[in-house]
Amino acid sequence: MPSKTKTFEENLAELETIVGKLEQGDVALEEALSEFQKGMKLSKTLQKTLNDAEKTLVKVMQADGTEKELDAE
Repeated sequence: MPSKTKTFEENLAELETIVGKLEQGDVALEEALSEFQKGMKLSKTLQKTLNDAEKTLVKVMQADGTEKELDAE
């Protein structure tokens, strides 16, 4: 069965749930470590999504169909 790719918002919500669990502090050490690792992977995925979105937003399409980087001010 193919896995559905989660949206940015779904990944962010999952990360927030993990952080909330860890902040409560009543999680067994093994589970806390597992949740922390899962959270770090989610964090990297979210950061990549944001970086990719930023790269897309800083480009403008030229009349001839080529892309040009916007000047960062």
